[in-house]
Order: sequence, then C-alpha cells, then structure tokens
Amino acid sequence: MKLAVVGGGSTYTPELIDGFARLRDTLPISELVLIDPAAGRLELVGGLARRIFARQGHSGKIVTTSDLDAGVEGADAVLLQLRVGGQAARHQDETWPLECGCVGQETTGAGGLAKALRTVPVVLDIAERVQHASPGAWIIDFTNPVGIVTRALLQAGHKAVGLCNVAIGLQRRFAALLDVAPADVHLNHVGLNHLTWETGVRLGGPEGADLLPKLLADHGDRIADDLRLPRAVLDRLGVVPSYYLRYFYAHDEVVRELRAKPSRAAEVAEMERQLLEMYGDPALDTKPELLARRGGAFYSEAAVDLAASLLGGGGSPYQVVNTYNNGTLPYLPADAVIEVQATVGPQGATPLPVPGPDPLYSGLIANVTAYEELALEAALRGGRDRVFKALLAHPLIGQFEYADKLTDQLIAHNREHLAWA
Repeated sequence: MKLAVVGGGSTYTPELIDGFARLRDTLPISELVLIDPAAGRLELVGGLARRIFARQGHSGKIVTTSDLDAGVEGADAVLLQLRVGGQAARHQDETWPLECGCVGQETTGAGGLAKALRTVPVVLDIAERVQHASPGAWIIDFTNPVGIVTRALLQAGHKAVGLCNVAIGLQRRFAALLDVAPADVHLNHVGLNHLTWETGVRLGGPEGADLLPKLLADHGDRIADDLRLPRAVLDRLGVVPSYYLRYFYAHDEVVRELRAKPSRAAEVAEMERQLLEMYGDPALDTKPELLARRGGAFYSEAAVDLAASLLGGGGSPYQVVNTYNNGTLPYLPADAVIEVQATVGPQGATPLPVPGPDPLYSGLIANVTAYEELALEAALRGGRDRVFKALLAHPLIGQFEYADKLTDQLIAHNREHLAWA
C-alpha cells in the first residue's frame, strides 16, 4: 500500500508518522511519500520520520520529494495537509479582522474566508494531478477550512473525504472521564466542520445508552473548562458544543482576548522553529513532547482509521467525517458538506441518520452553510463582489460597513495569492 502526504514537510508530520508506525497492522503501508516544496524542512522531517519507523520496527519505505506528480504516482490514498502562505499568512488572517472588531481566526470569519480563497485553487490543482497520476486514489483532506475545501473537491468529481481531529479529541476526552475504551464511545456529532455539537454520547454504538446527561452532571465543570465556556451554558444547552463555538457564543470576549495577546500564528511559528531544530538531531527517534502543543492531537489515529476503511482494511465501523449531506440534515442542500458520524468503506462515507432538526443549532448551521456556498463561489470565480457577499452572509460579520472594509483588507493582504486580484 502506498500513501502520499502533500505538505509532508509540516511540523505536524511526525504525529502522523507515529500513528502510522504504531497502527501498522490496521494500515499496512509499504511506501510512504512525503511531498513538500520546502526541501530543507522536508529533509529534516523525513529524517525523523525514518528514525521513528526504524525505532518502532516498521518495514515501510519513506521517500521525500518536492515533485508532486512523481510523489503521488501510484498512490492508493493522498493526504492533504498544506498551508498556502504559511504562518505569515495565518498571522494576517488572525490580526486584520480585529481592526473591525471581528474575530481574527484562521478557519472562521474573515480570516477563514481568506484561507479558503488562497487554498481552494491550489487544492483543486493538486487533486487534478493526483487523478491523472493515480486514477481511483482517495483524497483525504485535513487542510482547513476542511468543509469548504472538501466541498470543492467533491463538486469537482474527486474521491474525497474531509477529516478533522475535533471529534476524536472529544471522544478520547469523554472516554477518559467515563473510564471506558475510546472505541466504546460513539458520538452523536452534528454540524459543519468547526461548527459542531455533541447531542449524545453513547456507549457501544449508535443504539447504546446515552451517557451525555451523566457526563454533564458529573464532569460539567471539567468539560466547560476545556471549552472555555461557563458551566451554566452547557447545563442550559444540554449539549456539548465544540470549542470553535466560543467564537460565536462569546464573540466580543474573544475579540478582547485576541487584541490583548500575540497571534496564535506567532506562537506556532516559534514552536515550529524549535521543532525543526529538534528534528535535525540525528539521535531523536520519537515525536517530541513539544509537538503536543502544536495542535492536531489524535490526527494520526483518525487518519489511519479513515484511510484503512477507505482502502478496505480494518477501520472503525463509524467515523466522524466531512462528506455530502445528501438529505441527512433536511434543512441543508444535498451538496452541502456536513460533519457527522458515518459508515466508511471503499465506496466512501455514508452519514448515519441524525435526529430531527433542533433550532438550537440548525439555524446557525444553515446560516454558515449559506456562507460556505458563497465562499466557495468566491474561491472558484474570484471578484470583489463575491468576497463581499460571502463576508456579509457570515454570522460573525453580517454588517454592510464591516463587510465592505474587510473585503478591501482581505484582498490587500492576500493579493499575491489571488490570481484575479
């Protein structure tokens, strides 16, 4: 089995490599190709990747290359984990929206739209080249904003599934609180990428007993602390929102916090500098502890599970993925991309039924879905008016004056990445 990772020079990659090594019986990789245009970073990451495989006794071959077409040729699956513009572009995404009093974040709001506009054309070009070099290969997208990028891939006819680590992180957290195995925890996970709620936490599978009320009663304070939301909010909602909902539920508080500290991009850039220095140590053959602070916890386990299922192996029967709605949430278009529990196999992902719409979250889901449709249109066709309409439709913006100013700032800060600007 051959897998390719586009963006293989990312400091995330040793987390992925560690999972591939530990879970080699689930996903038996014979060749792993790490692809990245940054040759210097790639060699540092590739060297550590080979040492991790050797330490854990994995017999697979790891190849590094800056040649995308050669790297993906013959691949069974291709993982996308790229960041167009790097941490410098992310820093901009996280700062200029604050000037209008709007959240500055890399996957939602104005910053999220900027990332989508930079990323979608690049990903679609990569996907076309994958399709030419490896017809039938699955594309697993971990590149944010995952929902918009996955929708672009699916609408272009590619075999693609989107992946995020939020759900698996909550599953692991709930399993620890309940003192059960993570595989025994089934989430009733509903929403869009980075806009989700856990409406049930079931033991053993979709039909198992719902332990969410017990979790909230016994461990509500700890869960609320993790989400940085008041315990009373969880008690009143009766569900567990993802931590990204804080941008909506506590918007003004978050803006004040973001204005008072360095951007997350600045913090990550410093971590990356330290990590790459560590990766260059020929004695290092495990992922360093610092990597846990970089983000992406459990990404490797989710990726192994998904790839194994798509390629006909032994993945879990149910997984949280990003895929076409196809009537699962009746208040959304069929071609909207949602993030829910699904059965996954060689034919792709099929969402499990979701209980009837709850206005507590269905209205916001519909609103953000409309924004994502406009965002994808702007990413595919360009133009100031399309950018403006997407920003005006976003519930974190929604005012004519803000949308107008943010449109000009977005274009000014991203001109080098926008072919139409």
